[in-house]
Amino acid sequence: MTEPMTAGQPPGHRVGGGRLAALASAAARAPLTGRARREFLFCLIEVPLGLCVLAAPFTLAALAGLATLVQGGAGGTATTGRPGHLVGVFTPLGGLLVGALLLLILTPRAARWLGAVHRHLAARLLGERVARPAPVRPSGDLRGWLAAWLRDGPGWRAAAYSLVKLPVTVCESYAVFLLAAGLVDMTYPFWWRSFRNHAPNVVLQPVPVVTPFGSFRIATFPGTFAALAAGAAMVLAAPWVARAATSADRWLIRGLLGPGRLAQRVRELEQTRALAVDNSTALLRQVERNLHDGAQARLATLAMNLGMAKEKLGDDGRPTDIAAARELVDAAHRGAKDALVELRDLARGIHPPVLDTGLADALATLAAGSPAHVELTTAITERPTPAIETIAYFCAAELLANAVKHSAANKINIDLADHGALLALRVADDGRGGADPAHGSGLSGLAQRVSTVDGRMSVASPPGGPTEITVTLPLRA
Repeated sequence: MTEPMTAGQPPGHRVGGGRLAALASAAARAPLTGRARREFLFCLIEVPLGLCVLAAPFTLAALAGLATLVQGGAGGTATTGRPGHLVGVFTPLGGLLVGALLLLILTPRAARWLGAVHRHLAARLLGERVARPAPVRPSGDLRGWLAAWLRDGPGWRAAAYSLVKLPVTVCESYAVFLLAAGLVDMTYPFWWRSFRNHAPNVVLQPVPVVTPFGSFRIATFPGTFAALAAGAAMVLAAPWVARAATSADRWLIRGLLGPGRLAQRVRELEQTRALAVDNSTALLRQVERNLHDGAQARLATLAMNLGMAKEKLGDDGRPTDIAAARELVDAAHRGAKDALVELRDLARGIHPPVLDTGLADALATLAAGSPAHVELTTAITERPTPAIETIAYFCAAELLANAVKHSAANKINIDLADHGALLALRVADDGRGGADPAHGSGLSGLAQRVSTVDGRMSVASPPGGPTEITVTLPLRA
Protein backbone atom coordinates (compact mmCIF):
# COMPACT_ATOMS: atom_id res chain seq x y z
CA MET A 1 0.00 0.00 0.00
CA THR A 2 1.31 3.44 -0.93
CA GLU A 3 1.83 5.95 1.85
CA PRO A 4 -0.37 9.04 1.47
CA MET A 5 1.50 12.33 1.02
CA THR A 6 0.37 15.88 1.51
CA ALA A 7 1.04 18.68 -0.95
CA GLY A 8 4.65 19.83 -0.98
CA GLN A 9 5.81 16.85 1.05
CA PRO A 10 8.91 15.20 -0.41
CA PRO A 11 8.70 11.49 -1.28
CA GLY A 12 9.78 9.22 1.54
CA HIS A 13 9.18 11.91 4.15
CA ARG A 14 6.59 9.92 6.05
CA VAL A 15 8.59 6.71 5.77
CA GLY A 16 11.72 8.37 7.09
CA GLY A 17 9.76 10.12 9.83
CA GLY A 18 8.14 6.85 10.81
CA ARG A 19 11.52 5.15 11.09
CA LEU A 20 12.92 7.98 13.17
CA ALA A 21 9.88 7.85 15.42
CA ALA A 22 10.27 4.08 15.80
CA LEU A 23 13.96 4.48 16.68
CA ALA A 24 13.17 7.23 19.17
CA SER A 25 10.45 5.12 20.74
CA ALA A 26 12.79 2.11 21.00
CA ALA A 27 15.51 4.27 22.57
CA ALA A 28 13.04 5.70 25.09
CA ARG A 29 11.76 2.26 26.06
CA ALA A 30 15.19 0.60 26.21
CA PRO A 31 16.01 1.53 29.84
CA LEU A 32 12.62 0.20 30.99
CA THR A 33 12.77 -3.26 29.43
CA GLY A 34 13.43 -6.37 31.44
CA ARG A 35 16.39 -7.23 29.23
CA ALA A 36 18.03 -3.87 30.00
CA ARG A 37 17.54 -4.36 33.73
CA ARG A 38 19.09 -7.82 33.61
CA GLU A 39 22.04 -6.55 31.56
CA PHE A 40 22.63 -3.67 33.97
CA LEU A 41 22.52 -6.06 36.91
CA PHE A 42 24.96 -8.35 35.12
CA CYS A 43 27.32 -5.43 34.48
CA LEU A 44 27.04 -4.25 38.09
CA ILE A 45 27.99 -7.68 39.46
CA GLU A 46 30.63 -8.39 36.82
CA VAL A 47 32.61 -5.20 37.44
CA PRO A 48 34.09 -6.34 40.80
CA LEU A 49 34.40 -9.91 39.55
CA GLY A 50 36.24 -8.75 36.45
CA LEU A 51 38.67 -6.72 38.54
CA CYS A 52 39.60 -9.75 40.65
CA VAL A 53 42.44 -10.51 38.23
CA LEU A 54 44.16 -7.33 39.42
CA ALA A 55 44.59 -9.01 42.78
CA ALA A 56 47.10 -11.47 41.28
CA PRO A 57 50.19 -9.20 41.72
CA PHE A 58 49.23 -8.47 45.31
CA THR A 59 48.70 -12.18 45.90
CA LEU A 60 52.13 -12.90 44.45
CA ALA A 61 53.70 -10.28 46.71
CA ALA A 62 51.93 -11.70 49.76
CA LEU A 63 52.97 -15.27 48.91
CA ALA A 64 56.55 -14.12 48.30
CA GLY A 65 56.59 -12.34 51.65
CA LEU A 66 55.22 -15.39 53.40
CA ALA A 67 57.78 -17.61 51.72
CA THR A 68 60.51 -15.14 52.67
CA LEU A 69 59.50 -15.30 56.32
CA VAL A 70 59.43 -19.09 56.29
CA GLN A 71 62.72 -19.32 54.45
CA GLY A 72 64.32 -16.70 56.67
CA GLY A 73 63.30 -18.56 59.81
CA ALA A 74 64.62 -21.83 58.43
CA GLY A 75 67.86 -20.21 57.32
CA GLY A 76 68.35 -18.54 60.71
CA THR A 77 67.99 -21.78 62.61
CA ALA A 78 69.98 -23.96 60.26
CA THR A 79 72.91 -21.63 59.63
CA THR A 80 75.53 -20.86 62.23
CA GLY A 81 77.76 -17.87 62.16
CA ARG A 82 76.31 -15.87 59.28
CA PRO A 83 72.54 -16.38 59.08
CA GLY A 84 71.90 -12.79 58.08
CA HIS A 85 74.26 -13.08 55.10
CA LEU A 86 72.58 -16.18 53.73
CA VAL A 87 69.10 -14.76 54.20
CA GLY A 88 70.06 -11.46 52.61
CA VAL A 89 71.48 -13.20 49.49
CA PHE A 90 69.04 -16.02 48.82
CA THR A 91 65.77 -15.11 50.53
CA PRO A 92 64.31 -12.43 48.19
CA LEU A 93 64.76 -14.47 45.01
CA GLY A 94 63.77 -17.70 46.68
CA GLY A 95 60.67 -16.18 48.25
CA LEU A 96 59.64 -14.73 44.90
CA LEU A 97 60.09 -18.08 43.16
CA VAL A 98 58.16 -19.94 45.82
CA GLY A 99 55.38 -17.36 45.69
CA ALA A 100 55.24 -17.59 41.89
CA LEU A 101 55.06 -21.39 42.11
CA LEU A 102 52.21 -21.25 44.61
CA LEU A 103 50.38 -18.73 42.44
CA LEU A 104 50.92 -20.94 39.40
CA ILE A 105 49.33 -23.88 41.20
CA LEU A 106 46.42 -21.91 42.63
CA THR A 107 45.56 -19.89 39.50
CA PRO A 108 43.66 -22.57 37.53
CA ARG A 109 41.75 -23.65 40.64
CA ALA A 110 40.69 -20.11 41.50
CA ALA A 111 39.92 -19.36 37.84
CA ARG A 112 37.70 -22.44 37.63
CA TRP A 113 35.70 -21.30 40.64
CA LEU A 114 35.40 -17.77 39.29
CA GLY A 115 34.44 -19.11 35.86
CA ALA A 116 31.60 -21.08 37.43
CA VAL A 117 30.31 -17.84 38.95
CA HIS A 118 30.49 -16.11 35.56
CA ARG A 119 28.61 -18.97 33.85
CA HIS A 120 25.91 -18.94 36.53
CA LEU A 121 25.39 -15.19 36.18
CA ALA A 122 25.30 -15.42 32.39
CA ALA A 123 22.70 -18.19 32.54
CA ARG A 124 20.48 -16.45 35.10
CA LEU A 125 20.63 -12.89 33.76
CA LEU A 126 21.49 -13.19 30.06
CA GLY A 127 20.06 -16.59 29.17
CA GLU A 128 23.52 -17.70 27.96
CA ARG A 129 23.87 -21.30 29.08
CA VAL A 130 27.35 -22.72 28.69
CA ALA A 131 28.12 -26.31 29.60
CA ARG A 132 30.38 -26.91 32.59
CA PRO A 133 33.84 -28.26 31.67
CA ALA A 134 34.88 -31.69 32.84
CA PRO A 135 36.28 -31.81 36.38
CA VAL A 136 39.96 -32.41 37.12
CA ARG A 137 40.72 -36.07 37.81
CA PRO A 138 44.12 -36.25 39.56
CA SER A 139 45.82 -39.37 40.82
CA GLY A 140 46.19 -40.17 44.49
CA ASP A 141 49.63 -38.80 45.36
CA LEU A 142 50.71 -35.17 45.70
CA ARG A 143 52.68 -35.22 42.46
CA GLY A 144 49.61 -36.37 40.56
CA TRP A 145 47.54 -33.59 42.09
CA LEU A 146 50.11 -30.94 41.14
CA ALA A 147 50.45 -32.29 37.59
CA ALA A 148 46.68 -32.37 37.12
CA TRP A 149 46.29 -28.79 38.35
CA LEU A 150 49.10 -27.52 36.11
CA ARG A 151 47.65 -29.33 33.05
CA ASP A 152 44.10 -28.13 33.71
CA GLY A 153 43.14 -26.72 30.29
CA PRO A 154 39.71 -25.37 31.30
CA GLY A 155 41.26 -23.73 34.35
CA TRP A 156 43.87 -21.92 32.27
CA ARG A 157 41.22 -20.90 29.73
CA ALA A 158 39.23 -19.43 32.63
CA ALA A 159 42.34 -17.55 33.72
CA ALA A 160 42.75 -16.25 30.16
CA TYR A 161 39.12 -15.15 30.25
CA SER A 162 39.82 -13.07 33.35
CA LEU A 163 42.71 -11.34 31.57
CA VAL A 164 40.97 -10.79 28.23
CA LYS A 165 37.85 -9.60 30.03
CA LEU A 166 39.52 -6.48 31.44
CA PRO A 167 38.56 -4.21 28.48
CA VAL A 168 35.03 -5.62 28.64
CA THR A 169 34.96 -4.88 32.36
CA VAL A 170 35.85 -1.28 31.58
CA CYS A 171 32.89 -1.08 29.17
CA GLU A 172 30.59 -2.67 31.75
CA SER A 173 31.72 -0.20 34.41
CA TYR A 174 31.17 2.62 31.90
CA ALA A 175 27.58 1.45 31.35
CA VAL A 176 26.97 1.42 35.10
CA PHE A 177 28.52 4.89 35.38
CA LEU A 178 26.29 6.24 32.61
CA LEU A 179 23.16 4.95 34.29
CA ALA A 180 24.08 6.04 37.83
CA ALA A 181 25.42 9.48 36.88
CA GLY A 182 22.53 10.05 34.47
CA LEU A 183 19.94 9.30 37.14
CA VAL A 184 21.72 11.64 39.56
CA ASP A 185 21.88 14.44 36.96
CA MET A 186 18.18 14.10 36.23
CA THR A 187 17.35 14.91 39.87
CA TYR A 188 18.88 18.41 39.87
CA PRO A 189 15.68 20.36 39.04
CA PHE A 190 13.74 18.54 41.77
CA TRP A 191 15.96 19.29 44.76
CA TRP A 192 17.47 22.58 43.66
CA ARG A 193 14.86 24.89 45.19
CA SER A 194 14.80 22.92 48.43
CA PHE A 195 18.54 23.03 49.11
CA ARG A 196 19.54 26.25 47.32
CA ASN A 197 16.92 28.58 48.86
CA HIS A 198 19.51 30.96 50.30
CA ALA A 199 19.15 34.68 50.96
CA PRO A 200 19.79 37.02 48.03
CA ASN A 201 23.01 38.36 49.56
CA VAL A 202 24.48 34.85 50.06
CA VAL A 203 26.66 33.48 47.29
CA LEU A 204 26.95 29.69 47.06
CA GLN A 205 29.45 27.71 45.09
CA PRO A 206 28.22 26.28 41.74
CA VAL A 207 27.24 22.62 41.76
CA PRO A 208 29.21 20.26 39.48
CA VAL A 209 27.43 18.07 36.93
CA VAL A 210 29.31 14.94 35.83
CA THR A 211 29.04 13.80 32.19
CA PRO A 212 31.08 11.36 30.04
CA PHE A 213 32.76 14.33 28.34
CA GLY A 214 33.78 16.07 31.54
CA SER A 215 31.96 18.11 34.15
CA PHE A 216 30.36 21.53 34.13
CA ARG A 217 28.96 23.69 36.90
CA ILE A 218 25.56 25.23 37.35
CA ALA A 219 24.66 28.12 39.66
CA THR A 220 21.04 28.89 38.72
CA PHE A 221 17.79 26.99 38.56
CA PRO A 222 17.47 27.25 34.76
CA GLY A 223 20.88 25.62 34.52
CA THR A 224 19.50 22.48 36.20
CA PHE A 225 17.59 21.70 33.03
CA ALA A 226 20.92 21.33 31.24
CA ALA A 227 21.83 18.75 33.88
CA LEU A 228 18.45 17.09 33.31
CA ALA A 229 19.04 16.93 29.55
CA ALA A 230 22.55 15.54 30.01
CA GLY A 231 21.27 12.94 32.49
CA ALA A 232 18.45 11.88 30.17
CA ALA A 233 20.92 11.41 27.30
CA MET A 234 23.17 9.32 29.53
CA VAL A 235 20.28 7.15 30.72
CA LEU A 236 19.15 6.57 27.13
CA ALA A 237 22.68 5.69 25.99
CA ALA A 238 23.47 3.39 28.93
CA PRO A 239 21.37 0.35 27.79
CA TRP A 240 23.13 0.25 24.42
CA VAL A 241 26.56 0.40 26.03
CA ALA A 242 25.51 -2.36 28.43
CA ARG A 243 24.19 -4.45 25.54
CA ALA A 244 27.45 -4.10 23.61
CA ALA A 245 29.49 -5.00 26.71
CA THR A 246 27.34 -8.01 27.62
CA SER A 247 27.41 -9.24 24.00
CA ALA A 248 31.20 -9.21 24.06
CA ASP A 249 31.18 -10.90 27.46
CA ARG A 250 28.83 -13.61 26.22
CA TRP A 251 31.15 -14.27 23.29
CA LEU A 252 34.11 -14.64 25.65
CA ILE A 253 32.14 -16.90 27.99
CA ARG A 254 31.15 -19.20 25.14
CA GLY A 255 34.71 -19.42 23.88
CA LEU A 256 36.72 -19.64 27.11
CA LEU A 257 34.51 -20.87 29.95
CA GLY A 258 32.98 -23.89 28.22
CA PRO A 259 34.32 -27.43 28.03
CA GLY A 260 36.51 -26.66 25.00
CA ARG A 261 35.94 -27.40 21.34
CA LEU A 262 36.97 -31.03 21.47
CA ALA A 263 35.00 -31.81 24.64
CA GLN A 264 32.01 -29.86 23.33
CA ARG A 265 32.18 -31.77 20.06
CA VAL A 266 32.31 -35.07 21.89
CA ARG A 267 29.29 -34.03 23.99
CA GLU A 268 27.36 -32.99 20.87
CA LEU A 269 28.16 -36.29 19.18
CA GLU A 270 27.00 -38.18 22.26
CA GLN A 271 23.74 -36.23 22.27
CA THR A 272 23.14 -36.72 18.56
CA ARG A 273 23.90 -40.41 18.86
CA ALA A 274 21.39 -40.72 21.69
CA LEU A 275 18.83 -38.81 19.63
CA ALA A 276 19.45 -41.05 16.62
CA VAL A 277 18.97 -44.17 18.73
CA ASP A 278 15.79 -42.77 20.29
CA ASN A 279 14.42 -41.70 16.90
CA SER A 280 15.11 -45.08 15.33
CA THR A 281 13.46 -46.84 18.28
CA ALA A 282 10.44 -44.54 18.07
CA LEU A 283 10.21 -45.12 14.32
CA LEU A 284 10.29 -48.89 14.75
CA ARG A 285 7.56 -48.68 17.40
CA GLN A 286 5.45 -46.49 15.12
CA VAL A 287 5.86 -48.95 12.25
CA GLU A 288 4.89 -51.82 14.55
CA ARG A 289 1.78 -49.96 15.75
CA ASN A 290 0.76 -49.08 12.21
CA LEU A 291 1.15 -52.66 11.06
CA HIS A 292 -0.65 -54.05 14.09
CA ASP A 293 -3.54 -51.60 14.13
CA GLY A 294 -3.85 -51.14 10.36
CA ALA A 295 -2.70 -53.63 7.79
CA GLN A 296 -2.53 -56.61 10.17
CA ALA A 297 -6.09 -56.06 11.40
CA ARG A 298 -7.38 -55.66 7.85
CA LEU A 299 -5.61 -58.82 6.71
CA ALA A 300 -7.08 -60.73 9.67
CA THR A 301 -10.56 -59.49 8.71
CA LEU A 302 -9.84 -60.48 5.11
CA ALA A 303 -8.96 -64.04 6.19
CA MET A 304 -12.14 -64.28 8.29
CA ASN A 305 -14.32 -63.05 5.42
CA LEU A 306 -12.75 -65.49 3.00
CA GLY A 307 -13.24 -68.35 5.49
CA MET A 308 -16.91 -67.49 5.98
CA ALA A 309 -17.38 -67.16 2.21
CA LYS A 310 -15.88 -70.60 1.76
CA GLU A 311 -18.43 -71.99 4.23
CA LYS A 312 -21.27 -70.27 2.35
CA LEU A 313 -20.23 -71.95 -0.90
CA GLY A 314 -21.26 -75.32 0.61
CA ASP A 315 -18.46 -77.64 -0.47
CA ASP A 316 -19.57 -80.19 2.15
CA GLY A 317 -22.92 -80.93 0.50
CA ARG A 318 -24.96 -78.28 2.35
CA PRO A 319 -27.07 -75.75 0.40
CA THR A 320 -25.03 -72.82 -0.94
CA ASP A 321 -25.71 -69.19 -0.12
CA ILE A 322 -24.36 -67.40 -3.17
CA ALA A 323 -25.57 -63.91 -2.13
CA ALA A 324 -24.01 -64.08 1.32
CA ALA A 325 -20.80 -65.49 -0.12
CA ARG A 326 -20.66 -62.65 -2.67
CA GLU A 327 -21.04 -60.06 0.09
CA LEU A 328 -18.24 -61.64 2.08
CA VAL A 329 -15.97 -61.77 -0.97
CA ASP A 330 -16.73 -58.10 -1.70
CA ALA A 331 -15.86 -57.16 1.87
CA ALA A 332 -12.65 -59.17 1.62
CA HIS A 333 -11.82 -57.39 -1.64
CA ARG A 334 -12.35 -53.98 -0.08
CA GLY A 335 -10.26 -54.99 2.92
CA ALA A 336 -7.44 -56.18 0.66
CA LYS A 337 -7.39 -52.85 -1.21
CA ASP A 338 -7.44 -50.88 2.04
CA ALA A 339 -4.58 -52.98 3.38
CA LEU A 340 -2.60 -52.33 0.21
CA VAL A 341 -3.17 -48.58 0.57
CA GLU A 342 -2.04 -48.62 4.20
CA LEU A 343 1.05 -50.67 3.37
CA ARG A 344 1.87 -48.28 0.52
CA ASP A 345 1.49 -45.28 2.84
CA LEU A 346 3.61 -46.99 5.47
CA ALA A 347 6.37 -47.70 2.96
CA ARG A 348 6.17 -44.13 1.69
CA GLY A 349 6.57 -42.88 5.27
CA ILE A 350 9.78 -44.88 5.64
CA HIS A 351 11.26 -43.91 2.27
CA PRO A 352 9.20 -41.98 -0.29
CA PRO A 353 9.55 -43.53 -3.77
CA VAL A 354 9.67 -40.05 -5.33
CA LEU A 355 13.15 -39.62 -3.81
CA ASP A 356 14.49 -42.25 -6.20
CA THR A 357 14.68 -39.59 -8.94
CA GLY A 358 16.23 -36.94 -6.69
CA LEU A 359 15.32 -34.45 -4.02
CA ALA A 360 14.38 -31.69 -6.48
CA ASP A 361 11.77 -33.87 -8.21
CA ALA A 362 10.45 -35.05 -4.83
CA LEU A 363 9.98 -31.47 -3.65
CA ALA A 364 8.29 -30.57 -6.94
CA THR A 365 5.80 -33.41 -6.39
CA LEU A 366 5.29 -32.23 -2.82
CA ALA A 367 4.67 -28.64 -3.93
CA ALA A 368 2.27 -29.72 -6.66
CA GLY A 369 0.10 -31.59 -4.16
CA SER A 370 -0.16 -28.68 -1.70
CA PRO A 371 -3.47 -26.79 -1.46
CA ALA A 372 -1.54 -23.50 -1.11
CA HIS A 373 0.38 -21.68 -3.83
CA VAL A 374 3.96 -22.92 -3.59
CA GLU A 375 6.94 -21.54 -5.50
CA LEU A 376 9.90 -23.93 -5.63
CA THR A 377 13.46 -22.93 -6.46
CA THR A 378 16.23 -25.54 -6.57
CA ALA A 379 19.92 -25.07 -7.28
CA ILE A 380 21.74 -28.30 -6.46
CA THR A 381 25.06 -29.06 -8.09
CA GLU A 382 25.77 -32.24 -6.12
CA ARG A 383 23.26 -34.84 -5.01
CA PRO A 384 23.19 -35.47 -1.25
CA THR A 385 23.32 -38.91 0.29
CA PRO A 386 20.01 -40.81 0.61
CA ALA A 387 19.82 -40.20 4.37
CA ILE A 388 20.19 -36.42 3.89
CA GLU A 389 17.63 -36.43 1.06
CA THR A 390 15.14 -38.26 3.27
CA ILE A 391 15.59 -35.81 6.17
CA ALA A 392 15.32 -32.79 3.87
CA TYR A 393 12.18 -34.18 2.22
CA PHE A 394 10.40 -34.85 5.51
CA CYS A 395 11.45 -31.42 6.84
CA ALA A 396 9.99 -29.76 3.75
CA ALA A 397 6.80 -31.81 4.05
CA GLU A 398 6.36 -30.96 7.74
CA LEU A 399 7.11 -27.26 7.26
CA LEU A 400 4.75 -27.08 4.28
CA ALA A 401 1.99 -28.77 6.27
CA ASN A 402 2.56 -26.37 9.20
CA ALA A 403 2.39 -23.36 6.88
CA VAL A 404 -0.90 -24.54 5.38
CA LYS A 405 -2.47 -25.60 8.69
CA HIS A 406 -1.31 -23.01 11.22
CA SER A 407 -0.17 -19.82 9.47
CA ALA A 408 -3.04 -19.33 6.97
CA ALA A 409 -0.44 -18.48 4.33
CA ASN A 410 -1.42 -17.49 0.82
CA LYS A 411 2.02 -17.98 -0.68
CA ILE A 412 4.83 -20.32 0.29
CA ASN A 413 8.38 -20.26 -1.05
CA ILE A 414 10.67 -23.29 -0.92
CA ASP A 415 14.33 -22.70 -1.79
CA LEU A 416 16.82 -25.52 -1.99
CA ALA A 417 20.51 -24.91 -2.69
CA ASP A 418 23.90 -26.30 -1.78
CA HIS A 419 26.73 -24.14 -0.49
CA GLY A 420 29.97 -26.05 -0.51
CA ALA A 421 29.50 -29.09 1.72
CA LEU A 422 26.15 -27.88 3.10
CA LEU A 423 22.58 -28.18 1.88
CA ALA A 424 20.24 -25.30 2.74
CA LEU A 425 16.45 -25.71 2.69
CA ARG A 426 14.46 -22.51 3.26
CA VAL A 427 10.68 -22.46 3.65
CA ALA A 428 9.07 -19.01 3.90
CA ASP A 429 5.41 -18.00 3.98
CA ASP A 430 3.37 -14.81 4.28
CA GLY A 431 1.16 -16.09 7.10
CA ARG A 432 0.43 -14.81 10.58
CA GLY A 433 3.79 -15.85 12.07
CA GLY A 434 4.35 -16.66 15.70
CA ALA A 435 5.89 -20.11 15.13
CA ASP A 436 7.79 -21.17 18.25
CA PRO A 437 9.65 -24.49 18.62
CA ALA A 438 8.97 -24.41 22.37
CA HIS A 439 5.18 -24.51 22.00
CA GLY A 440 4.59 -27.90 20.47
CA SER A 441 4.36 -26.89 16.81
CA GLY A 442 6.38 -29.88 15.61
CA LEU A 443 9.45 -27.73 15.08
CA SER A 444 11.24 -29.14 18.11
CA GLY A 445 10.95 -32.65 16.66
CA LEU A 446 12.34 -31.42 13.35
CA ALA A 447 15.23 -29.74 15.14
CA GLN A 448 16.06 -32.99 16.93
CA ARG A 449 15.86 -34.95 13.69
CA VAL A 450 18.12 -32.46 11.94
CA SER A 451 20.64 -32.49 14.80
CA THR A 452 21.21 -36.25 14.42
CA VAL A 453 23.29 -35.50 11.30
CA ASP A 454 24.91 -32.31 12.68
CA GLY A 455 22.33 -30.12 11.00
CA ARG A 456 20.89 -26.84 12.24
CA MET A 457 17.48 -25.23 12.04
CA SER A 458 16.82 -21.51 12.48
CA VAL A 459 13.35 -20.02 12.94
CA ALA A 460 12.42 -16.39 12.27
CA SER A 461 8.69 -15.94 12.84
CA PRO A 462 7.69 -12.66 14.50
CA PRO A 463 4.01 -12.20 15.42
CA GLY A 464 2.19 -11.03 12.33
CA GLY A 465 4.64 -12.75 10.02
CA PRO A 466 6.31 -13.49 7.79
CA THR A 467 7.82 -16.83 8.78
CA GLU A 468 11.16 -18.04 7.49
CA ILE A 469 12.63 -21.37 8.58
CA THR A 470 16.02 -22.52 7.31
CA VAL A 471 17.31 -26.05 7.67
CA THR A 472 21.04 -26.55 7.06
CA LEU A 473 22.29 -30.10 6.51
CA PRO A 474 25.61 -31.62 5.46
CA LEU A 475 25.63 -33.14 2.00
CA ARG A 476 27.16 -36.30 3.39
CA ALA A 477 25.67 -37.98 6.45
